[in-house]
Amino acid sequence: MSAIKTFKIIPPTIKSGTIYSFTTDNEVNYEVRFGRKQDNILNATIVFGVTNEEYEGEEYSITNKGEVYQVMATIVEIVRLYKSEHPNVNSFEFTGEQSEKEKSKNKNVRLKLYSRYISKVFDKNWKTIFTDDKTVIKKIS
Repeated sequence: MSAIKTFKIIPPTIKSGTIYSFTTDNEVNYEVRFGRKQDNILNATIVFGVTNEEYEGEEYSITNKGEVYQVMATIVEIVRLYKSEHPNVNSFEFTGEQSEKEKSKNKNVRLKLYSRYISKVFDKNWKTIFTDDKTVIKKIS
């Protein structure tokens, strides 16, 4: 199986920064942010989405542009970069916003997609906890 091409990653201005970005071949701009939990700064949340003004409120339609695999491969690479720059972070969490159609069917397609990519970033030293609305990956002590 050949590796999926990633888009050019624009890292934070400072090495310890928390905002990465990239632009797809269809000129869709993505931003990937890492936030620290207030109750434990070693726990991070991963948030990503489209920053183009034309998608205001409709950022989830972007996966229909045929770039979903490259987008996810790029996000995987960004999480790897962040993890290497912040080795003491011991928990990552991400959620997947549901479209109205998914809510009516009670399926979180985005969260399932994101979860498929976890093994590409986290090895057996991490435990993954799936719920209906989020995924938490914790370092095993």
